[in-house]
Amino acid sequence: MNCLIIEGGGFKTGFTSGVLDAFQVANYRDFDMCIGVSGGSITASYFLSHQYRQCVNAIKLIAKDKLFTQFTRTFGAEGYMNIDYLKRVAEEQVPLDLDQAMTALKTIKTHFVATNRMTGKPVYLTPDKQNWFDILIASSTLPFVTKGKHNINGVEYFDGGWSDPLPAKWAYEQGAKKILVVRTAPADRRTTQSLADYFGSYFYKDNLHLQSAFANCHLRYNDAVEFLLNPPKGVVIEQIAPIKDLKSTTYTYTNKTIMSDYRYGVDKGLYFVAGKRNQR
Repeated sequence: MNCLIIEGGGFKTGFTSGVLDAFQVANYRDFDMCIGVSGGSITASYFLSHQYRQCVNAIKLIAKDKLFTQFTRTFGAEGYMNIDYLKRVAEEQVPLDLDQAMTALKTIKTHFVATNRMTGKPVYLTPDKQNWFDILIASSTLPFVTKGKHNINGVEYFDGGWSDPLPAKWAYEQGAKKILVVRTAPADRRTTQSLADYFGSYFYKDNLHLQSAFANCHLRYNDAVEFLLNPPKGVVIEQIAPIKDLKSTTYTYTNKTIMSDYRYGVDKGLYFVAGKRNQR
């Protein structure tokens, strides 16, 4: 089974949308499974719906809207970033073609990773036409930056990057033998505990599951990178990743940096596809 995994990264996913647009142009869809994490779930959705350039258009639209990010909301119910605005964009302003996306799911098993807020464990949610947007919001809801949780059928979720940021091992456990990971960080990049992780482990000290989720997030990420670089025998893992840090970051961006990262992603995506076809 061939699996496509799409890492999150906030506004760094301008790069990802470039890679996937290159796949669109080349009609490259050699996948049986697709797994998206956080912002990677959004880029995966536009890829599955065959909507060329629509993902980067949505990112640019969000980036220029002054209502999306406001420091005055940082400690309010909506958070610094109004994550629910993403749903309005995907439904109305740059509408996601759910009919086409559902057609893709007939041949590509799709999962979006979220974190169960009660247990701190990853959940691999399967979207359908009724819950697609809710799952996108659940997968992308960043603690302390957005509203921090999203309810689906009575269960609260937040960003999947905290529990399984690079779910290659889970894909392997589902039977994937060839895995392609589209990254938003250099392929061998390890990380240390971030300020948000440290703050989260203190803020949720009364919930041991959540405390552990935040305290050990960087360790899970580094373990996942190690798995990507040293896969089990018989498993092939490839990565499309920037050589150095992208122009945009998770939270800081301009239209210029988004488009620079996007064009870089297009180039990397086309180069990857060309290499694959030259092997035939």
